[in-house]
Amino acid sequence: MIEVLYFAWVRERIGVPREKLETEAATVADLMTELAARGEGYEIAFTNPKGLRAAVDQVLVDMDHPISGAREVAFFPPMTGG
Repeated sequence: MIEVLYFAWVRERIGVPREKLETEAATVADLMTELAARGEGYEIAFTNPKGLRAAVDQVLVDMDHPISGAREVAFFPPMTGG
């Protein structure tokens, strides 16, 4: 079981801030593909992976990062400073 967290517009499109799920995904990118297949809001949120950042167990990672053994994966838009 893995907990998936959604922030900012990702959460708005999906409609929930977090959920726990079983996954066969090996990487963050695989998880995104799996999530996109769950319905329209998910598909919209995960259509453009370059518009997202991900963290596994609170560490910023690339989309090809493995998630085996992870407790948490978070998705959020890139941050800007100013």
